Amino acid sequence: MLLLLQCGTGNTAGTMFLTVDSLFSLGIASNLQLRAAMLEERMAGLRSKAARNALLPEVTVDLQAGYIGQPIVFQRGLTGATRPESPDWLQNYAVSIDQPIYHGGRIKTAIRQAEIEQNIAALQTSDNEADIKLALLQQYMNLFSYYKQREVLQRNIEESEMRLKDIRKMKEEGIITNNDVLRSELQLTNDRLALTEAENNIELCSMQLDILLGIDETLLIVPDTTLLAQTVMLPGYENCVADAYQNNPKMQIARQQNALAQTQTQAARNEYLPKISLYANNTLARPITRTMADQFSNSWNVGVKISYSLSSLYKNRKNVSERRSNELYYRNEEERMKQSLRITIRQAYLDHAEALQRVNALNLSVQQARENYRIVQNRYLGQLAILTDLLDANNVLLSAELELTVARVTALYTYYELLNACGRL
Repeated sequence: MLLLLQCGTGNTAGTMFLTVDSLFSLGIASNLQLRAAMLEERMAGLRSKAARNALLPEVTVDLQAGYIGQPIVFQRGLTGATRPESPDWLQNYAVSIDQPIYHGGRIKTAIRQAEIEQNIAALQTSDNEADIKLALLQQYMNLFSYYKQREVLQRNIEESEMRLKDIRKMKEEGIITNNDVLRSELQLTNDRLALTEAENNIELCSMQLDILLGIDETLLIVPDTTLLAQTVMLPGYENCVADAYQNNPKMQIARQQNALAQTQTQAARNEYLPKISLYANNTLARPITRTMADQFSNSWNVGVKISYSLSSLYKNRKNVSERRSNELYYRNEEERMKQSLRITIRQAYLDHAEALQRVNALNLSVQQARENYRIVQNRYLGQLAILTDLLDANNVLLSAELELTVARVTALYTYYELLNACGRL
């Protein structure tokens, strides 16, 4: 992370140079929505670990102590009641172990379902992270554009001031009238107002970014101006589509939801299958229940337990049918996401291609506008053109330079939009 603090002026406490990588890292670290997504991902991971615990044996310890009431024994029917001697207290200590062997795939299916839900949570975090990066980048590009506007306006004001000096000198020599001086001063005033507006936009946009990044909102952010010097190539369309199918978080989420629906269908089918477990238990108890002798007795047993729900044969059919329909629904959603993704890729691809073409065209326009301004300026100084022509040529040059700045920023932003659609942001 590259941060540079400098002394500032006005209402700001300083300036901060911010690269795109620093923008992303600060924005992700301070975003509350992403924190919630990360917490959900963490909880899904814990649920996945908890699902694996079903493979472990179930161990139960029972401790029982209590008072025994006086037993009554009837000798004939409900007559001839006798009250034999019996102990007053009972104790019972038992340990039992139940190890699942075969549960019809229920445990493995539950583990698989928890793992898929964990994957979906992680992909949702990635999707939110990409959206946050793109939103931050849009604000960053706006700030970048305002800085370039200020740079162009400052250069234009310097040239206007030099031109005004020449015009005043020509007026003193009686070559031109005072009207040209007034119009030049008016043009310079308008340029200064435009510069003030650009500086206010810089301060406002910077403050908004400060808040989003969780830093001091009085800091004036300075973007990385070397971005526009980077060559942004147009990748192949089919390669973009292939990358999107493989890496786009939304596409991966749709694929995982389809897999989850299939797992849920299998879980419903597993209810038709029996459960088999190994069990073992040991019991130490007093008194002996058959003779009521006040003595400890210890017993143990091991075996295999098989259970089968006959009611599942008629209760589970609708559940399986519902899961099958749910599986078809998410299979259709995956195909629909592919269609939507192709449309998004095509739109982003065309937008980026158009932005690159616009940059190339405006580069030529700026060169032509500069040459036109130079010619008109020389003609004006030689009294072969009027001031209106010179100011018009200056406005054309200024407009072309500002449009080129916007076009370059747009080309860079559409490139990141294409990367986002491909799942590579």
